[in-house]
Amino acid sequence: MTRPFAPGYRIPPDLLLRAYATGVFPMAEHADDPEVFWVRPEVRGVIPLDRFHVPRSLKKLMRTAPFDIRFDHDFEAVIEACAEPGPDRQDTWINRPIREAYTALFEAGHCHTVEAWRDEELVGGLYGVTLGRAFFGESMFSREPNASKICLVHLVERLKERSFLLLDTQFTTPHLKRFGAVDVPRRRYETLLAQALGDSATFSD
Repeated sequence: MTRPFAPGYRIPPDLLLRAYATGVFPMAEHADDPEVFWVRPEVRGVIPLDRFHVPRSLKKLMRTAPFDIRFDHDFEAVIEACAEPGPDRQDTWINRPIREAYTALFEAGHCHTVEAWRDEELVGGLYGVTLGRAFFGESMFSREPNASKICLVHLVERLKERSFLLLDTQFTTPHLKRFGAVDVPRRRYETLLAQALGDSATFSD
């Protein structure tokens, strides 16, 4: 289900959090589109934290510690990189209202990043929203092979350490399914969401 906003609409942070609490999130048709619409999928993607799978080749690579992993270090750079076109995507859905809304959530402590750095250069990362014991993944990017995958592994490690219950990926992709992502019906998702919102967890130190 989608409901469009008027062109140039600004999303108040409290409205955005209320939307997440009811299983809704905003998107745009493309980065230059001034409109934003709500999405509530009939089938939702989640990664069960107790069934997260790390491919063997990635485990081997991680033992070499190829990147400096940082949390919440440079949100602006991460969302900017996520909004850039890449070889596998000609355009993205991260437009100006969405950037402004998630920047405000970051400043309020409800949006977080996992970042991969090499020689003081940001080479991969992801960001998402926290509410209760849920993490809602929004977007990820890589400028070097495996950078975003390693960020995902570090994200899951942190969520487990800090007693999060739900990792919402919005949708599943073949890439995410390699890590254990599954599709769940909306009603099942709403049950998982209610459980995650029944308590709180802290993402940042």
